[in-house]
Amino acid sequence: MRVLIDQDKCCGAGSCVLSAPEVFDQREEDGIVLLLDAEPPAALHEAVHEAAAICPAAAITVEQSERV
Repeated sequence: MRVLIDQDKCCGAGSCVLSAPEVFDQREEDGIVLLLDAEPPAALHEAVHEAAAICPAAAITVEQSERV
């Protein structure tokens, strides 16, 4: 899994941080999302998918990596 964020779309709602605090944080000055881990471990995949699904600005994209 690879996580991508679009800070230009982010509205600072913080729902991603509540869903997956190990992967997302917010800037102090404006609340815009910060990506802490672009390739989170499998144990966090469900939380990251939830964060992407509930993001009101659709600022989170999740890419699935291909298994070889």
